[in-house]
Amino acid sequence: MRIAVCGSIATDHLMTYQGRFADSLVPDQLAKISVSFLVDDLQVRRGGIAANISFGMARLGHHPVLVGAVGEDFDSYRSWLERHGVDCDHVHVSEMRHTARFVCTTDEDMAQIASFYAGAMSEARDIELGPIVAAVGGVDLVLVSADDPQAMLRHSTECRTRQIPFAADVSQQLAVMDGASIRTLVDGATYLFTNEYEAHLTEQKTGWSAEEILDRVGTRIITRGRDGASVLRRGEDPIEVPIATDVQRVDPTGVGDAFRAGFLAGLAWDLPLERCAQLGSTLASYVLETVGTQEYTFDNAHFLDRFGQAYGAEAAAEVATHLG
Repeated sequence: MRIAVCGSIATDHLMTYQGRFADSLVPDQLAKISVSFLVDDLQVRRGGIAANISFGMARLGHHPVLVGAVGEDFDSYRSWLERHGVDCDHVHVSEMRHTARFVCTTDEDMAQIASFYAGAMSEARDIELGPIVAAVGGVDLVLVSADDPQAMLRHSTECRTRQIPFAADVSQQLAVMDGASIRTLVDGATYLFTNEYEAHLTEQKTGWSAEEILDRVGTRIITRGRDGASVLRRGEDPIEVPIATDVQRVDPTGVGDAFRAGFLAGLAWDLPLERCAQLGSTLASYVLETVGTQEYTFDNAHFLDRFGQAYGAEAAAEVATHLG
């Protein structure tokens, strides 16, 4: 299965605060909030949702097609991704704007305060999928992840028009997109990814109940942090998958992206949905114990050992036949 991953490509500026944001927030004064936090660490890392997901898939042996918009400062980042197996031939390069920036501070509770500069990402709305699909010889699934909102709507509409199966992952753009846009993006998706909070927000903004959303998508995947993940299909019992292992929680940035990467890798191997979610949870554990969204490392033996300890030898053996 060939998968194209559409979405943001960014540089992450990650900081840690040795305290709790909650201790500095006055609930009845939030309308006048003016606070600063003295951080004691700064890491500049490669990031962006589509790039993170593509990197994770490549670490498991796939060669996803990355689709997004960047600035002319992307050269070294491109080299990194291509060396790890990501197809970057169809990334749009802006002549005017810098690659997007994500600035995030994480406190000791793993709560985060972040800002995002779109930069070149705003030009993703100019990308047409048809020529890309033709150039790579066809794709079996397009992931429409957080990006310029107009680009997300264009990609999902084009997938429906061209009858290309697609997965919707609104994530951070849920806050800025209105209900009509979210309905347009989600309707007809083969897969819908959200975390638990985003699942409720999707229902609130679209005005659709959980059951109505399942009527409009093929499969709904909801990640629940330490409580694992749920895979929902209409008329079927939920598939509940626990986390792979309780690793040291160093930085949660990119954990959801890694879960999606593992899940998509499983789909590309034509594995059952439960196994896909287990792959996602295992890959996510490596990101959680690492600072940076693409800094984790493992060899196949270590990955299979961690996977097998969590989900059993039989499940690990099934994955081992595909892990390159």
